[in-house]
Amino acid sequence: MTDRSTRVCPVEKAGSLDTKIRRWFQNPGKILSPFVTEGMTAVDLGCGPGFFTIDMAMLAGKSGRVIAVDLQEGMLEKLREKITGTELEGRITLHKCRQDSIGLDEKIDFLLAFYLIHEVPEKDGLFREISSILRPGGTMLIVEPPFHVSETAFKTTLQSAEKAGLRLLRRPKMLLQKTAVMEKA
Repeated sequence: MTDRSTRVCPVEKAGSLDTKIRRWFQNPGKILSPFVTEGMTAVDLGCGPGFFTIDMAMLAGKSGRVIAVDLQEGMLEKLREKITGTELEGRITLHKCRQDSIGLDEKIDFLLAFYLIHEVPEKDGLFREISSILRPGGTMLIVEPPFHVSETAFKTTLQSAEKAGLRLLRRPKMLLQKTAVMEKA
């Protein structure tokens, strides 16, 4: 029996993650603009085909950098195809993580975890690793889907993040989504 709470979205469904309809409901620029500014180093954790990555790189500007992290080489390849030959190619670093580790050691300013945390079986370890790479004052935006994640499960997620040294700043409104902005103290 498959545990649906930790199932990773397959590469074959990447097209459904990057559509005009989704962009209308979840506009990446609008969602990210309060968090990502010129010159930042940001991470799109579980980037998939890059739905948020490209807008994140535009907001970080020419002096910024985005690290697009995914577990699946196929997702990174889809993003690579989008940015090859564009000015964003030099600003976006593709990074394949392992099942049990992000595998980054540089300090970052911002991390996006959009529809990702519920797919991770070892949340405590994930948040410890995120806390270790966030600069002091660095922020993380967590967005979880409304029907896959209960409010109780989301509260448990936030408690796990707080145990790792992240503090809840606010819960921004996003239609039906469960959201939290966490900051490294």
